[in-house]
Amino acid sequence: MYPTTHLPLRIFRLTRLLLHVVSGFIQSLFYSYFSQSVQRKLTQNWAAGFLDILNIQLHCGGKPPTIAEQRVLLAANHVSWLDICVLMAACPTRFVAKSEISHWPVIGLLGRNVGTLFIERARRSDTLRINKSISDVLTTGDRVTIFPEGTTSDGTTLQHFHASLFQSAVSVSTRLYPVAICYRNIGGTISKEAAYINPSLLFSLQQILSQTRIDAELSFLEAITTEGKNRRELARLAEHAIANALSLPVAHREPGKFSGLPAEQR
Repeated sequence: MYPTTHLPLRIFRLTRLLLHVVSGFIQSLFYSYFSQSVQRKLTQNWAAGFLDILNIQLHCGGKPPTIAEQRVLLAANHVSWLDICVLMAACPTRFVAKSEISHWPVIGLLGRNVGTLFIERARRSDTLRINKSISDVLTTGDRVTIFPEGTTSDGTTLQHFHASLFQSAVSVSTRLYPVAICYRNIGGTISKEAAYINPSLLFSLQQILSQTRIDAELSFLEAITTEGKNRRELARLAEHAIANALSLPVAHREPGKFSGLPAEQR
């Protein structure tokens, strides 16, 4: 067992966190009026402050996309709701998130204000709409992050990467960056406290607040050129790259193959 924080410290952290979320919400009301560069700086600073309050130390490896790069799609494994803050602190980006989050108190409205793209995963027909939205955002030169697993894990496994949201990378001919995310406790082992497995956000937050420190390791892997590839190929290539970086097994041993269909039908 590793040491945990005392109750007064947890309450102090929680109070700071709530105030920080409120400040982020206020900033988000004016977010759309700022330039893209200012928006990125605001989200990066806010996310860094969020991690600091929770004493989550961010460690980045590899080369993230440069400011000058246009049409960048990032694909990351999904462990926790913390993934969004970790990625924003390292590489400001817009996200595709499940529609349920849009109904969370304060957080949902904050997400909508800063341009989060919400998808109804239960409706297969919604994939077409969200891919069009992602393509539109990429065309403006902004970045978008997707979580192809479609669900979270405890950090010790990698779920199957669904190919549907990679269609936007094919349609817009973007650069695809696989990103590996890992959380560790002070002993260096996988932090299951950071994982969002229990459906209660409050319980997850209690688990995180109880930790004296969590190390978030973010690895930006070699960019994948999307030209001449279909969405299934891209899903498999990203999945294998992240699995190798995390030393985790994958369900698919062979890269996806060309389907022979037009891009919009793959």
